[in-house]
Amino acid sequence: MPDATVTSATSPATIRPEEAAHFGALAAEWWDPKGSSAMLHKLNPVRLGFIRDAIDMHWGGDIEGAKPLAEKRALDVGCGAGLLCEPLARLGGEVTGVDASPENTQAAAAHADGAGLDIRYIPGELGSAGLGHFDLVTSMEVIEHVEDKQAFIVQLAAHLAPEGLMVLSTPNRTLKSRTLLIGAAEAVGAVPKGTHHWEDFVTPEELETLLEDAGLSMGEPKGIAFSVGKGLHLSDDMSLNYIVTARHRPA
Repeated sequence: MPDATVTSATSPATIRPEEAAHFGALAAEWWDPKGSSAMLHKLNPVRLGFIRDAIDMHWGGDIEGAKPLAEKRALDVGCGAGLLCEPLARLGGEVTGVDASPENTQAAAAHADGAGLDIRYIPGELGSAGLGHFDLVTSMEVIEHVEDKQAFIVQLAAHLAPEGLMVLSTPNRTLKSRTLLIGAAEAVGAVPKGTHHWEDFVTPEELETLLEDAGLSMGEPKGIAFSVGKGLHLSDDMSLNYIVTARHRPA
């Protein structure tokens, strides 16, 4: 298992400054469901449904319980302004959010304070923060933006407790995702221009290899698809986006 005390001296940089600047410029609008992060607001309930089911299956908790993360530490990497951190805190977790952009963590902290939620937010590289282990590690739509994808996955693995659960989501690199997530979505303003670079998208097969090389085993991925009737929803169709769990491999 990778050592949890990853430091800036031992961990390669994963942040692309231009990506941090791009998302930092959107910080003020992050919590506006009709603003530049509107797509994330639509995506968040779908991801949360998957995460809640994964939590219940992993720990065998009460599926009706309101606080399945009680007494558990949760880490969201690439947290933006806290769209996922806040629901995780309401599920009972002791939540930490890390983001490349100081503007995002400032906006996240201000919003959490206004909501009466105790969430710790940290800007910068995960590997240099010295945060230790977490029961739940999440990173939503982030790996496609990092410089060194293998180093990033190793950092996530280093922060995952031995019996912990990881949840990742990312766009798939397909013709459909190039056409819809970049071409159409940016053309109509659903996603800010320059948000995505198709060549950086990661296929499920590639992600599985990255996870295996970091000592993790990947669960069965689930697609996040779009239809006019259902909007964004969990699906067997992974051609646009997918979400998946990972765990440490048994010793």
